[in-house]
Amino acid sequence: MFADSHCHLDLVLDKSDYDINQIVSFAFAKGVQYILSPGTCVESIPKILDTIKSYKNITAAIGSHPNTIYNHNIPILEKLLTLGTDNKIVAIGETGLDYYHAKNIQERENQKQIFKWHIAAAKELHKPLIIHARESEEDLIQILKSELSNKNSKISGVLHCFTGSSYFAQTLIDMGFYISFSGIITFKNAKNLQSIVKEIPLDKMLIETDSPFLSPEPMRGQINTPAYLPHIAEFIAKLLKVPCKNIAQYTTENFLKLYKI
Repeated sequence: MFADSHCHLDLVLDKSDYDINQIVSFAFAKGVQYILSPGTCVESIPKILDTIKSYKNITAAIGSHPNTIYNHNIPILEKLLTLGTDNKIVAIGETGLDYYHAKNIQERENQKQIFKWHIAAAKELHKPLIIHARESEEDLIQILKSELSNKNSKISGVLHCFTGSSYFAQTLIDMGFYISFSGIITFKNAKNLQSIVKEIPLDKMLIETDSPFLSPEPMRGQINTPAYLPHIAEFIAKLLKVPCKNIAQYTTENFLKLYKI
């Protein structure tokens, strides 16, 4: 049994000819029993919730991806606190910092402020964070340490689609976060990432497809779906020289624990 901890179901539907029943059926047939669909902008949440309302084992997260925050001027914190109370919403995100696309100081400062609003919502709603990070490790660590410095403000979460440094992973683990690996781990040029996964405790690991992006080998070039998640688990199992069922068991248990499912 597997849990896809990060799948943009709304984008899979937009980019493919599949309907939601097909996507879920394909995934369940491969043993993927749980799916979490995070928002990339708060405006997308009502559509996501409507799409998954009939599926017991599919949940959602509410957030604004750092690359989408320039597309709207809505009161993000207010929306997070209002929509985040829905029973299907189990996390806040995805959110974070992406300096690859933020080329000037003002854009980076905007990302920092909106990231802090997401952290505030997570604390208020007592829900974990789903964090996106690209070329922003030091700033992201400092913000988390600052915003979560009060012992009464501790929250957990996950660093999704991890591609960072060993130091970054260990620092987030020490703060109580999980590390999630996507199809990137299977890429031939991901040797550094493949070495880092060996350092991650199994009780701190999640797996994800990040559908419809980043299809794992041998499905690269195709639109990614949750049905491809076992390829990631099998690849990690070979790297760690453990049975694939161990990866499935740990990552699913971690998923259920983190999101209180």
